[in-house]
Amino acid sequence: MNSNGRKTFFKGSILLVTFAIWTVLIQIVDVKPIGVNGTDIGFAIFNTWFHSLTGANMTLYNITDWLGLVPIFICMMFAMIGLVQLFKRKSLFKVDCDIIFLGVYYIIVIFGYLIFEMIPINYRPILINGFMEASYPSSTTLLVLSVMPTLNFQATRRLKNATVKRIISVLTISFSVFMVVGRLISGVHWITDIIGSCLLSVGLFYVYKGVVLWNFTKNSKN
Repeated sequence: MNSNGRKTFFKGSILLVTFAIWTVLIQIVDVKPIGVNGTDIGFAIFNTWFHSLTGANMTLYNITDWLGLVPIFICMMFAMIGLVQLFKRKSLFKVDCDIIFLGVYYIIVIFGYLIFEMIPINYRPILINGFMEASYPSSTTLLVLSVMPTLNFQATRRLKNATVKRIISVLTISFSVFMVVGRLISGVHWITDIIGSCLLSVGLFYVYKGVVLWNFTKNSKN
């Protein structure tokens, strides 16, 4: 693995280990029955303090919920690129490696999401349509911060026009910041849910990016 790819992969691995530690700490540090219907929440003082500042904003929640479809659309776009290459080149092995890695990466993200849906760590601070919902890590934040950086990364690799690349970079960063902040202050998550999601998603992205950079360097040498 080349130096840049190795460093990026290492950063991602450190973030994933930090996420694992954070997940454990949430279940053992300052755990109190402050959640809906008396559910236990870790870092109770910190979480209740922050939630008291934001309250619940259902309008912002609905806006960010609908905008959560944007990264799904991006996933579908890259899936179409892969399918077009597959049909044209008539072999999976001739599809661009970074697109194949991207598909595997998206599957891992979905798998991570499903695990935490089946094994709830925290429940939301409020009921959604009268139901308790798992909130750790924030699924919308996970989706946005896992997918949007891949759009910027792929645009940087594939596009030649510097202006277009700059526009895509600004848009993806602005959208990501809006979504994370919007999710945070909408009050439908504990702040520890957002932190956990940031650690997991950025960690996964760096691992994916590190693998792609390593593969690109290896192929260039060959």
